[in-house]
Amino acid sequence: MINHTMIVSFDQPLPEIELDQYLADIERVMLDSGFVQSVVARRHIPIPGEEAIPALIATTIVRVTVADTDALAKGFSAPGMHEVIDRWQSRHPYKVAWANHEPLA
Repeated sequence: MINHTMIVSFDQPLPEIELDQYLADIERVMLDSGFVQSVVARRHIPIPGEEAIPALIATTIVRVTVADTDALAKGFSAPGMHEVIDRWQSRHPYKVAWANHEPLA
């Protein structure tokens, strides 16, 4: 099993309803691919002063669980995936950092 953990950082703050829709769209397209076992997302919990740190600060964390690297590659090339990403990027630009790793404890 492999976890694909994404740190998603929107350039500008999103209203809660927009962020909820983004997460729902990502979850739906990933699960609809048939290659993903689960998708879990949580919002970043900000702390005072973190904006002064020169780092990518998350808006949300998304963890996608797949069987193996082949399933991960197929999941990200599934129909609809890039349409969802492109639609959100054009409306609300964001950056993503990610790590593929074994489950953490």
